[in-house]
Amino acid sequence: MSETATTPARAAAERSTGYKVRRTLPLRVEFVRQFRRRRTLVAFGILLVLPWVLVAAFQIGGDEMGPDGMPSLVDVATAGALNFALFALFVATGFLLVVAVALFCGDTVASEAGWSSLRYLLAAPVPRARLLRQKLIVSLSYAAAAVLVLPLMSLVAGAVVFGWGPVELPTGGSVPVGTALERMAIIVGYSLIVQLVVASLAFLLSVVTDSPLGAVGGAVGLVIVSNILDAVTALGGWRDFLPSHWMWAWMDALQPQIQWSGMAKGTAVSVAYSVVLLALAFRRFQRKDVVS
Repeated sequence: MSETATTPARAAAERSTGYKVRRTLPLRVEFVRQFRRRRTLVAFGILLVLPWVLVAAFQIGGDEMGPDGMPSLVDVATAGALNFALFALFVATGFLLVVAVALFCGDTVASEAGWSSLRYLLAAPVPRARLLRQKLIVSLSYAAAAVLVLPLMSLVAGAVVFGWGPVELPTGGSVPVGTALERMAIIVGYSLIVQLVVASLAFLLSVVTDSPLGAVGGAVGLVIVSNILDAVTALGGWRDFLPSHWMWAWMDALQPQIQWSGMAKGTAVSVAYSVVLLALAFRRFQRKDVVS
């Protein structure tokens, strides 16, 4: 169904007194629809269970120093709740959070096309730009919630098992609880920003394809390829432009004095990629011939 095909129905609806564009596809309706999806419950279930699985692993395995005798983030993971939350975020950043974000943003439009319900939404009539905007807001909200749930549950699990105290830095020394909470907020905020690239690409692919699995897999595949290329040191400075190069730049917040340069570069790269990808998504959807 093309954009011009829906214009007469939309024009007729707009002439009626009961039609208001802002009332079509309310956010609360889309939030409820997405929340009831099985993949939403499964994704959040995994993120909520993972910290307790890590706790069990530490309880079974015990604490061991690295082979070189130098502490790393895993070696100080059991020093307290904040240390444990940082470790959980570290191990999940490169894959688990990527999959969760790609799932929420890549499934949102493609699933409607797969169910052959997208054309009926447009015929309601819901303007294309509004439909895409509403779905983007909801998908980004759930993606952000996924990134936030893991460290929050890790704090709970860490506090129950390892207690509460200052953060022990891998480089030595410690940070008081108040300062550590501020740094934790910075780290989580930065993690949200760097996942924008994954979210934006997944959303673009969701618009382009009718296959949710293809959209999600394409976004995850981008991160995998980016990580492989990032390991090729011969690329030199070109690696700075890879989407995944700055994913762990938040580790600079675990220095005695925060180093901002890496996170600043990562933010610039992530936002730039996201703006371009989302612009392409809206442009593509406005011109797309929706037949499903």
